[in-house]
Amino acid sequence: MTTAFRFWIGIDWGSENHQVCILDGDRQVVLEQSVPHTGAGIGAFVQELVALGRLDEMAVGIEAPHGAIIETLVEHGAAVFAINPKQLDRFRDRHTVAGAKDDRRDAYVLADSLRTDLSSFRRVKLDDPLVVQIRELVRVHEDLVHERIAFGNRLHGQLTRFFPAILELGEIYDDPWLWALLEQAPTPAAAKELSREAVVAILKAHKIRRLDTKTVIEVLGVESLPVAPGVADAASKHISLLIPRLRLNRDQLKFCVRELDRLLDALAPMPREEKREHRDVAILRSLPGVGTIVSATMLAEAQQPLEQRDYRSLRAQAGVAPVTRATGKRSGTHASVSMRYACNTRLRNAVYHWTMNNIRADARSKDHYARLRSRGHTHGRAIRGVADRLLKLLIVMLRSGSLYDASRRLLKAGDSSEVTRTTQNHS
Repeated sequence: MTTAFRFWIGIDWGSENHQVCILDGDRQVVLEQSVPHTGAGIGAFVQELVALGRLDEMAVGIEAPHGAIIETLVEHGAAVFAINPKQLDRFRDRHTVAGAKDDRRDAYVLADSLRTDLSSFRRVKLDDPLVVQIRELVRVHEDLVHERIAFGNRLHGQLTRFFPAILELGEIYDDPWLWALLEQAPTPAAAKELSREAVVAILKAHKIRRLDTKTVIEVLGVESLPVAPGVADAASKHISLLIPRLRLNRDQLKFCVRELDRLLDALAPMPREEKREHRDVAILRSLPGVGTIVSATMLAEAQQPLEQRDYRSLRAQAGVAPVTRATGKRSGTHASVSMRYACNTRLRNAVYHWTMNNIRADARSKDHYARLRSRGHTHGRAIRGVADRLLKLLIVMLRSGSLYDASRRLLKAGDSSEVTRTTQNHS
């Protein structure tokens, strides 16, 4: 990485104002100011930088890897670098041992640390517009899943208070026919009076075949819990407010999945000369166990290590790489090896679901998981072992530009050199 920069700029990001500190090659402060988070403020700041010199000779350090000020600077040719807040906290200790912290100091620390430790920062680049949309939808989808669980828990809690029998009929978190049934029979008393025709209509409208009308009527007719007067009516009113929110949540989740499918399809069929993201989609989706949400999350949250074909960075960001702690007294076989918690949790969850699906779909992964378990490893440790192998295989495929082909993995299950041989095949 080139270090031929004339100016080193630290930006302490803020929601309303950004504190800026600019150092020259002699570590002298050239400019300190607060930049308003407005179009006019950021534009004026860029003009001040242009007055100082060429923007491609300026290195900018910041904690947040995205935002209007970052995108503006990158578009104008400046080299923007991001750093983890925890690393910045350690750099701050160089300048104060008392733990003092303010925006001006942080901007100075960013600029000075960028000047002395450029390799600790990572270069920021603008993503493909489709990848930006995918990232946003992936995060919205995650929020919606959390909301569904929260609303479902509240609905389950209310039904447990006075109407637990209905929980035997299905999954209350994501069963529209049960919501429709609750709307027509909000209390045990109303459920007992519900006509057979009404039950048949609900089952038919939602195409429910796993249950017959007789079973549903029997469940609705069981003796209800004894509760204080007014409890059933109060809880049923609460439920009537939760069901529309669950229904809306379900529709929005479906919309997110449809949009992600559309965006992934738009990325996939690109010729070889196009950007790497366009080719990576098809390779990633060809792997067993990778569905829409997993592939979209991988592309959105691990875009840089995938683009750079960086296996070590990918396994670290996904939480697959273990953390080793060794000292003079604890080294060798006595060193402590533990799970990595400092990682991208969205990427970790995606890799976990990919691995679980892959174990079900691929005999080799299933056998590898079984071998790890037989050696005494926990479920989590075994899953990370399988995930590590899958990530290595993915990087090999990305480097060679080839889709997954099960016939090329000719080794018998149980051969520990399987990934190494696969690497040679793809190379």
